[in-house]
Amino acid sequence: MAISEALGYCDLPQLLTLQTGDEKHDWSALSTLDVLWVLYDRVLEPDDRFLLSKGHGPTAYYAVLAAKGLIPVETLPTFGAFDSPLGNHPDRMLVPGVEISSGSLGHGLPIAVGIALAGRRVFCLVGDGELDEGSNWEAVQYAGRVGLGRLIAVVVDNFTSTYHWPGGVERRFELEGWTAVRIDGADHDALEHAFAAATGDRPHVVVAEVQR
Repeated sequence: MAISEALGYCDLPQLLTLQTGDEKHDWSALSTLDVLWVLYDRVLEPDDRFLLSKGHGPTAYYAVLAAKGLIPVETLPTFGAFDSPLGNHPDRMLVPGVEISSGSLGHGLPIAVGIALAGRRVFCLVGDGELDEGSNWEAVQYAGRVGLGRLIAVVVDNFTSTYHWPGGVERRFELEGWTAVRIDGADHDALEHAFAAATGDRPHVVVAEVQR
C-alpha cells in the first residue's frame, strides 16, 4: 500500500501481516481489532483518554494507531526487534498515543478509575481472562459505589476467563452499580451504539463477545 494514502478498516489485515514474531498472541490481538477500530474511528473525542489494559498481543493496537496516523506504518515491520519502539507490550514512553505501559494484567482499570476521578472521560479495554485479577474487581466495586460516570470499560469476552461469572460478566458489573450491555464484538454499529448508551451518572461497561 502507498503509505501516504488514507488508511481504513479494510487495510488493517495488511498492516497486521507486517508484524511478525508473536504469533502465539494472534488471537489475543485479533479479538480486540474491531473494538479498537470503532473506538478510534467513531467514538473517542479529543479530550478522551484510552487505556489498553489488555496489553499482551498489541499488534492490532499498533495497526489501528498506524492507520490513524499516530505511528508511522514503516515502523510496523520492526515489531519486537531489540531497538524497535513497538514491543510485545506497548510502552507509553516509546509509542505515541499510548497512555499506559500495559501487559501486567489487572492494572489498566484501576488506573482508569484514577483518571476518571480527575475529571476526564476515560475508556479502558480489558480482556475477560484479565478479570481473574482481583484488582480489577476492586476498581469495579469502587467505581460503582461512587457513581463514576466518566468511566467506560469494554470487556472483550472470548470466553477465556477461569472463573466466568454466571449469567455473563456483565451481570457482575450490574450488581456493582454499573450500566452494562452485551453485543457482538464484530458488529461496528452495535459497538458504537453500546458506547453511546453510557448515561454519564454511572460507570458503563460494554461486553464485546468475540468468537473464534
